[in-house]
Formats: sequence, C-alpha cells, structure tokens
Amino acid sequence: MKLSQKPSWQEVCQEKKAYRDMTVAQVHPPVSEIPSDLQRNVISAPSKLLLPAEIAITETPPEQLVVDLAAGTLTSWEVTNAFLRRAGLAQKLVNCVTELLPQKALARASELDAYHAKHGKPIGPLHGLPISVKEHVGMEGLDRNCALVSWVGRIAESDAQILNILWNAGCVFYVRTTEPQSLMMIETSSNMYGTTVNPYNTSLTPGGSSGGEGALLALRGSCLSVSTDIGGSIRVPAANCGNYGLRPTSHRIPLVGLAAPQMGSEQIWPVVGPQSTTLEGIKLFMKTVLAAKPWMIDPGLVPLPWRDNENHLLKKGVRSMKVGVLWSDEVVKPQSSILRALREVVAKLREVPEIEVVDWKPWKHDYAHEIISKLYLPDGGRDYAAAIDASGEPWHPLTKYKIKDNPYTEDQSIHDVWHWTMEREIYRAGHAQAWNDTATGLDEDGFPTGMVDVILCPVGPGPAPPLNTSKYWGYTSQWNLLDYPALVFPVTKMNVEQDVQEKDYTPMNEDDKYYYDLYDEPEKFRDAPVSLQLVGRNFEDEKVIEAFEFIAEKTGLPFVDPPDLGSRLPGEASNGD
Repeated sequence: MKLSQKPSWQEVCQEKKAYRDMTVAQVHPPVSEIPSDLQRNVISAPSKLLLPAEIAITETPPEQLVVDLAAGTLTSWEVTNAFLRRAGLAQKLVNCVTELLPQKALARASELDAYHAKHGKPIGPLHGLPISVKEHVGMEGLDRNCALVSWVGRIAESDAQILNILWNAGCVFYVRTTEPQSLMMIETSSNMYGTTVNPYNTSLTPGGSSGGEGALLALRGSCLSVSTDIGGSIRVPAANCGNYGLRPTSHRIPLVGLAAPQMGSEQIWPVVGPQSTTLEGIKLFMKTVLAAKPWMIDPGLVPLPWRDNENHLLKKGVRSMKVGVLWSDEVVKPQSSILRALREVVAKLREVPEIEVVDWKPWKHDYAHEIISKLYLPDGGRDYAAAIDASGEPWHPLTKYKIKDNPYTEDQSIHDVWHWTMEREIYRAGHAQAWNDTATGLDEDGFPTGMVDVILCPVGPGPAPPLNTSKYWGYTSQWNLLDYPALVFPVTKMNVEQDVQEKDYTPMNEDDKYYYDLYDEPEKFRDAPVSLQLVGRNFEDEKVIEAFEFIAEKTGLPFVDPPDLGSRLPGEASNGD
C-alpha cells in the first residue's frame, strides 16, 4: 500500500491557479481572450471587449445602480452577469482575482429578481448590487488562506459578520480578489497567484494588501468592495488605482470572520472598510453597514450610527473649515507629482472664503514609525514565519523586508509589549494635544475653538511605484497608529514632463534616498493616478466625508476623470509610450 504524499507548494499553487481559471471559464458568454500586444495602459480595454449593455451597466456608479435595481429598470441577473464578465476580463488583464462565483452569484441574483417581481420592491438598500470581496474575508464553504500556501484548505465555516450584513441588505457576492503573501505588504504578490499589476501602467503595482480590489475597481470589474487595512491596505490600492477608499475608525465595522496571522493581537487594530469607484459608494457602504447596528452582534463595537444627517462643518451658522496641509512627514519627502497635486488643491482652496488653509507640522512621525513597527510583530514575526515556512514556499522579498529584515522586529517579552503599548497611548495623547494647539481661541466652557478640522496629506511618497519596490508605509500607517479615519481620493495623473526629479536634493536618510533614487525616470510612472488623503480625528469619519464633499464642490476635484486615461488596443494611436 502506497502512502499518499503531501503535495509540494508548487503543486498547491498550480492547483489554485487552475481552479481560478476554471471559475473564469464558467462565465457565459465566455470571457474574451486578451490581445497579446496591449500597451502598458490597459484601463479601457474592457470597454472594447464587452457588449454595449455590459459596458453601460459596469460603468454606472453604484449609487445609480441601486436606484435602477430598486425600480426594476435593471435586473440583478443582468447586472451580476455583466460584472462577472468584466471581472473575468480584469483577471486576464492584471491578475486580480482568486475566484469568480458565477453559479452562486447568478442563483442569488435570480432569487432577488423573483422577490422583486413578487413584492414590487427591493429586499434591502443594496438589492441586487454586486460587491467584490478580498479573499481573507471569510465566505462559508470557501477557502480562506491569506495567500499562504500552508493555509490552503482552511475553509470558512460561516460568512464573516460584515458579509452577513451586506447580504441581508440585498447584495450579490460574485468575485474574490488577490492579496499578498501573509497580507503584510503594500503590493499584491504571492507564490499562489503571482503578481497583480496596475491597469494604468502594468509595470507598476496596484498597491496592497487590498490590491486585487484596487485593480478590479479601476477596470470597473467592481463598483464597491470589501477591503481591509492595518497599515494602508485600503488607502494605498485606492491611491495607486485612482479609486476612493476609506479607512474607518476602528471598532465601527465588525471583524469577526476574517483570517490573518496574529488575529487577536490588539496592539494595532485592523479595520474593514470600502473601496469604491465613487465617493457615494463609500457612503452607501458605511450607511448600510451601520444602519444594521452591528454592535448588537459584536459587543466590541461602538454603538455609533452613521451621522450623515448632521452638519459637521457648521460654525456660527456658516459652513466653513480649516485645513491643515502636511507637505512632508520629514522622514521621506514626497516626489514631485504628489507635491504638484498638493499645490494644485491648496491653490484652489485658498480661493474659497469659507476655507482657511494652514501648514500642518508633522509630529514625531519617525518615532510613530518605530512604535507601530514594534507593535505589528511583538512575537518577532514567529507567527508569520511559521505560516510561510510550513509549506516550504519561498519568502517574497517584500514580506522578508517587512518581517525578517525589519530592524524593529524582535521577540518581545510581555513587559516589552506593555511598554510599547503605553508608548502608543502617550504618542496618541501628544498628537491630540498638537491638534488642540491649532486652536485660535476658547469657547465659554474653555474648550478650544478654531482648530484644524482635517489634515490634507500624501498617501505615499509617490504615485504607484514599480513592482517590488514599495517599502515605506509611513504616510498611511501613521493614521493606523493614531486610529484616525482617512479618506483617499483621486486628484490628477502623472505628468512626465512636469513631474521631474528634484535636482541637487540631499536626502534626509536612507529611506528618503531610496525613494529619491526610485524617481530617477518619470517615464516609468506614465499614466499613474495621483491621489491624496484627508484625515480626521477619532470617530469623525462622517466629518471627513463631509469635508471632502465641501472641498470637491469648491475645487472641482478630481482634476482628471478616471478611468479614461488613454489606454489603447492594437492599431490605436499612441500618446508616447
């Protein structure tokens, strides 16, 4: 009798890719083959390979889709199948999908259509709306492996709580998306599924760890996604791919049902949040989830509804705001395209009488980086290492950089963990005081008035960088340490003639030099979206949204209209590639 041999890591990865391809092949009509001689910018390729009705559906914003679905103008079946087809194309273009769910999705869509036909009304606020889901968010009966080969076969026994809420609101889950090995990377690459690339320029990264979602949304293979963030994993992909993304304050959206190494560690809380093609999609997600009162099923959540019925910028009867601009964190200087975006936005803000603009001085960001690095891996990375090494799969260079090569990674005693946790709290208090110090007066009760309302800042040192080069998280992880809500939004796109490397610059440190040298040839970044970030204080998520709406209304943001950034199919005119 032969003993069965455990499959090698290579065999496991091959099987997972074959399964993924099989799910794409189940879509009908079949997903078109992709021309072999596409340019680097593939953003508009799906609109040339889909049927006109499918293009119209998938390029309709989510806030309009739910209106059309509720009215019965569109059926859930036709909307779901259109997104299945476009997601299949996105997979072939940029490798962003772990599996499509055509059978389950279309069965759900048919049930929703039958309900609407019988009752003449939608089943809930998301009736029939397709929503994409990052792989490590558990779906009953499906694998939940975090792109770790040794975790393949860990089947979710039930849906994650966030998915239950969205399902009860009437949505359709139709696709699961890629993430990097172990999740601890702001790119999206693994031995299991390979590398996800940026549809605006396939030599660049879409970001991570929710990079599959970012790339899929950019290609309009999704309009609304379930993403996660512990150091920038919603915001970096949103920025790199020209989408909207919100990192909510923690303890607002339920986490139960997610998988990750070190789940249960409370030093730096991960969050679930949305990416979307529109700001209204972000609001729809948050309003729907919080209307379900998730704190009734997860007592660790704060019982705080979505307060979009309040005016958070009203001062003495006038809607106004004070914006603090963080030009640099004084650790890594932003590249010229990011500084140009900041200057363009600030110039328009200064023209608005109701908006005051002041410079925001970074408060000990270098020490914040040390604190959060200590708290990410208090066991010295042993849990991550065990999960990677168990299968024999090789370490991705960026996983190794973040875990093994990180000078702050050490196996800490419980007393060390207590120490760094208190440093976190001391830092948070100090930063809160720095924010309070922006006040210009006191009210009758002695509370500060005239403080900065929101901080406008970069999302990273530059636009989407070349693959395997994303090393600095400081512009996003800063707000994870503070647990501040942060909204990413598109501003413009890379201009290779204007956005040249600064000459005669002396870098502040090795990280700064790394990113300065990385920007030596602006042509590498052609067509990359350029995005910024708006940050508020704890539990001021709604204020951040309202502040951005006010800014967009007054400035005309975004200054370009993604996704139409000039991709071409063979035979079309070139713009300089």
